[in-house]
Amino acid sequence: MNALSLFLPCAAGVQEYLAAEVLKITGIPSRAWRAGVALHGSWRDALALNLRSRLAQRVLVQLAQNAYRNEQDLYNAAGNVAWELWFSPQQTFKVEVTAQHSPLQSLNFATLRIKDAIADRFRAKFNDQRPSVETRWPDVRIYAHLTTDSVTLHIDTTGEPLFKRGWREDKGDAPLKETLAAAMIAASGWEQQCKEGVPLYDPCCGSGTIVVEAAQIACNMAPGLARRFGFEKLHPFQAHVWQAMRQQAQSEVIEPTAPVFGSDVSFRMVDFAQRNAERAGVAHAVQLRGGDALQRPPPATGGVMLLNPPYGERIEVSGVAGARPGQLRRAERARNSGPTGPRPGAGGAWRGEPVDARSNADCSDSTWWPVLCANPKQPSHLVPRRSEPATIRPFELDAPNLPANHGDRLRPIPDNWGSSKRPGTNARSPQGLSARGDRHQHRARSPGLS
Repeated sequence: MNALSLFLPCAAGVQEYLAAEVLKITGIPSRAWRAGVALHGSWRDALALNLRSRLAQRVLVQLAQNAYRNEQDLYNAAGNVAWELWFSPQQTFKVEVTAQHSPLQSLNFATLRIKDAIADRFRAKFNDQRPSVETRWPDVRIYAHLTTDSVTLHIDTTGEPLFKRGWREDKGDAPLKETLAAAMIAASGWEQQCKEGVPLYDPCCGSGTIVVEAAQIACNMAPGLARRFGFEKLHPFQAHVWQAMRQQAQSEVIEPTAPVFGSDVSFRMVDFAQRNAERAGVAHAVQLRGGDALQRPPPATGGVMLLNPPYGERIEVSGVAGARPGQLRRAERARNSGPTGPRPGAGGAWRGEPVDARSNADCSDSTWWPVLCANPKQPSHLVPRRSEPATIRPFELDAPNLPANHGDRLRPIPDNWGSSKRPGTNARSPQGLSARGDRHQHRARSPGLS
């Protein structure tokens, strides 16, 4: 198990950051493809990547790559893999197939033939015993990818995708994946800046995905400490080795090196974020409050601002940004008629900030705040819709008092901002396993035949 071919799928555009992360975790150079990273490593490297990677969606072990022309070739390729070295007839498994320009007519039939090959191999090796198929909660996940003339077979070591960190039980209507939040932080360059105490602020924190990820980075906390993994059910797994790796990661946790702030116009979301931060073990490292960020003073005089603003489909725009002119005039009259304090008991003030801090505070002395945005004219479209590629681009804007036409004040940041190398999209992954979300894959599933 010291010479494995590993593949880590990720969101398109994130592969260069993932390659740097893989080098930091394992010390092994990797090759970045369009939607993933490939490397040669050991079983221990696979465990470490599952435990520490923030950007990968899975850690897959490549077991075979063969040419094919029809379904019988798929059967032969799967039948030649020593599956008995990885799991037993008493366990359950699931086969998932993706394809890119495959000449086969039915991916369902291709999935069935691969499943049959695995079952028949176990029957031959274990006196007619075979593992059962379980499509919802399998012990083992097997991935096959078909191109025009080749099939690649992987076994999954992750189980549930890595963006499921194990701490987000409270979430809003349109939660941001943890891996995408980590990619935003990587693209901003804040991971290095936080070592110098540079604050990070998310004024649309929602259930707290960005602030929790940032707080864990500031505390040097491995993202996989609070969850289980698929490799725990595979034969190479050794409990004492894994326990030692977890204890080592736990011993590296430190006090936060930089403050992390979050706010949201919805006090309900602030409550969600607070509970999620507590489950993630970083409640002491984040400062949360409710209120409209456009009407409140900033939490610090400078730093990095990252946000995933609503764009009016699954979540309506609230506060000043979503108010009509009549509502703004009434709100202005209400402010001028006398001070109104924050909602009692809802975290209306930052630590060290007077509770009666006035709205529209003068922020002319604030520094520039970087913000990641997919569209320089519409910063509310930070997270692309389903039909758009998940490409992340940084922009700068004056913060935090933004006018109604704040999209016009965005200016592209130079290419060398935050990172010495921007993500490339020239090469395509040979495995074809994109992490833009499972729903984007043309995937056939085993029909669950026993």
